[in-house]
Amino acid sequence: MAGPDPLDRPAFYALRPGGWRDLLTLLHPPYTAWHLSYVALGAATAPELHGDRLAATLLAFFLAVGVCAHALDEFNGRPLRTLLSDAVLVGLAVAGLAGAVAIGIVGAATVSLGLLPFVAAGAFIVTAYNLELFRGRFHSDFWFAAAWGAFPALTAYWINALQLRLQGVLVAAGCFALTLAQRHLSTPVRELRRQTLAVSGRQHLADGTIIELDAQRLAAPLDDALRACALALALLATGLVIARL
Repeated sequence: MAGPDPLDRPAFYALRPGGWRDLLTLLHPPYTAWHLSYVALGAATAPELHGDRLAATLLAFFLAVGVCAHALDEFNGRPLRTLLSDAVLVGLAVAGLAGAVAIGIVGAATVSLGLLPFVAAGAFIVTAYNLELFRGRFHSDFWFAAAWGAFPALTAYWINALQLRLQGVLVAAGCFALTLAQRHLSTPVRELRRQTLAVSGRQHLADGTIIELDAQRLAAPLDDALRACALALALLATGLVIARL
């Protein structure tokens, strides 16, 4: 008897629906780690790395992106097919955003009021993007890369340096580009996993080999690249932070 089709899952990291597994799936662990790595990269680029500020920034972005954004995304269409109720998803989103904003306000009060524009921008984009407000104007590849790529790196750099310099902007731009790459890998594999009923075809190689094409064969290299990038960024960011502390 054939085993379960891995493409039956809405994402390579999605667990069987139900209970605690839904909460873990909701966090999108590889992608949350990916985007938190940008926080670490931004902080590690600053002239002086403050461990307490980095920890607070990591927690704020975990709550805003890992919890709030992903809960809103699941609320808006159930792409991960979890069994979490609407009330639980809304509660997680509100708690996540409130926690992130509270950390930002404390940071503004204890470090610099200049953090407040970052807090306001983050609170706006996490709701505008995930709820597709303003007719979805902010729900685009550009804003995804700006909000989940450049913004975490830039915020972490600024809260450690309390100014913007070229190196911080360049790292943020690099994170923007990496997030665009993530988007171009994840969009087709999401389509294969969540919207495709069937794939058929053949690939004819120059040596005469014929390869039968199916959804799993098309999805595998995309999923593998996403796994590798998430792991590589987490390791790179951790190593750089350790080197700076």
